[in-house]
Amino acid sequence: MNKLYPLKFTPVLKDKIWGGSKLQNLFGKAAETDKLGESWELSGYEGDESVVTNGFLTGNTLPELIEIYMGELVGDKIFDEYGLSFPLLFKLIDANENLSIQVHPGDEVAAERHNSYGKTEMWYVVDADQGAELIIGFTKDCTRDEYLDALEAGEVESLLQKVPVKKGDVFFIPAGLVHAIGKGVVVAEIQQSSDITYRIYDYKRTDDAGNERELHTEQALDVINFEASKEPKTNYTAALNEITPLVTCEYFTTNMLRINEAITRHYAAMDSFVAYMCLEGNLVLEYDGEKTYVSKGDTVLIPASVDELGLIPDSEVTLLEVYVS
Repeated sequence: MNKLYPLKFTPVLKDKIWGGSKLQNLFGKAAETDKLGESWELSGYEGDESVVTNGFLTGNTLPELIEIYMGELVGDKIFDEYGLSFPLLFKLIDANENLSIQVHPGDEVAAERHNSYGKTEMWYVVDADQGAELIIGFTKDCTRDEYLDALEAGEVESLLQKVPVKKGDVFFIPAGLVHAIGKGVVVAEIQQSSDITYRIYDYKRTDDAGNERELHTEQALDVINFEASKEPKTNYTAALNEITPLVTCEYFTTNMLRINEAITRHYAAMDSFVAYMCLEGNLVLEYDGEKTYVSKGDTVLIPASVDELGLIPDSEVTLLEVYVS
């Protein structure tokens, strides 16, 4: 069997009612629309599976690769736990308008109701207009009745914490935390492989047929964390040519790498795949004498069987490095 190598994929592009054109402008995503909301960069989600674009595995989907290579691709412990499912989903999101206010269930509720994983996620703000905001949780502890009264009156926003954002900000969004991406924000999102969203408020927007989008008030009630959201932003200090930890949770670990000189990453003790999201600059990955060229906007999957990888930037590069710890 041929050896695995760093894998690149065709993004799955999704138009959204709130989408725009920044994913084309910032990352060169090949959409013929001004409503591009999401680019699913690396996905094993059923119906939206990523397809390899480089090397001898070109044309194979991510689930097909897991079936063939198992732990060699994802790591033995991950294959034992998830089988043929890829545990994470990587997205770029352009909020040209406010996204709905929403919440995601955890594993237990998602399994019971939807035969799905829950959805814990994180955001790295790639770009933000002046004055842009995110909604992250409640400003103070809230009861179910207070929440329902505000929802009925169309005033639920008054209970929620609005956080000004700028490029480089990081937010961790566990299941149960009410949240929304505001107008003018582009994020890189790393999440469990789930597409279960409970929409609790959508500004009375209508689709092309004049219908308001469905809300999930009753389902959301069982999963919302009504406690006040403490400091929602992840504090970190990035140093050039060093590994900067951003988020560690039971589902994934994310580091940031800002590099302007070649480095070598060693993975032998990790027993996990590694994914790199390239958010600034271009670089070359060197493995086993072969080179993989990575451009701004690319997401690359490094198989668990790769023990050592050279990262060679052509200028200053910003990467998110993600694995399952």
